[in-house]
Amino acid sequence: MSESLYNPAVAERFRGFLPVVIDVETAGFDARRDALLEIAAVTVRMDPAGALEPVETLSCHVEPFPGANLDPRALAFNGIDPHHPFRGALAEPDALAHVFDPIRRAVRESQCKRAILVGHNAAFDLGFINAAVERTGFKRNPFHPFSTFDTVSLAGLAYGQTVLAKAVLAAGIDWEAAEAHSAVYDARKTAELFCRIVNDWQRARPESIATAEQPNGA
Repeated sequence: MSESLYNPAVAERFRGFLPVVIDVETAGFDARRDALLEIAAVTVRMDPAGALEPVETLSCHVEPFPGANLDPRALAFNGIDPHHPFRGALAEPDALAHVFDPIRRAVRESQCKRAILVGHNAAFDLGFINAAVERTGFKRNPFHPFSTFDTVSLAGLAYGQTVLAKAVLAAGIDWEAAEAHSAVYDARKTAELFCRIVNDWQRARPESIATAEQPNGA
């Protein structure tokens, strides 16, 4: 058996939750009506020095669900042709399994109890994930149903920037505008941003990181 990519240190840092960065590309803003077109996920772990780092990138193109709305303005913005013959898109149940199964493994190998979604405007991404789970009756959703880490708020606090591109640059991370608005690229950059903020905070204020068991309800 190959050695695991994960370790339980991240479970101690986040009270049993494994942060997983998610970015979705969609055909609009309404999670119940508009099509989910791409999902990308980036898992994280603690390195031997205690720093958070990205590990695996998972991604999938998604077929519009039957009757889904396709807003032409959204498609022009993200450049996705939902009917392109070479997209290799999967139906929603298969797409969720393709992304969720490795996340469930990462949660287990990190000795966490659940994944928690990290996103830039995280409520948007979680809304589309939850809607797809409800639509398909998917039974093995690894994510907490409503709690998130939102890099908009974190970057606003850390750098005074809330736009992803500006926050990434303020954090000293490279940004290629031509690559933006693909789920994989945005998820990877959001993961780098999240790790940078967490690591900088931890280095600046190590005494604030409580790893001891919390009282019930904390």
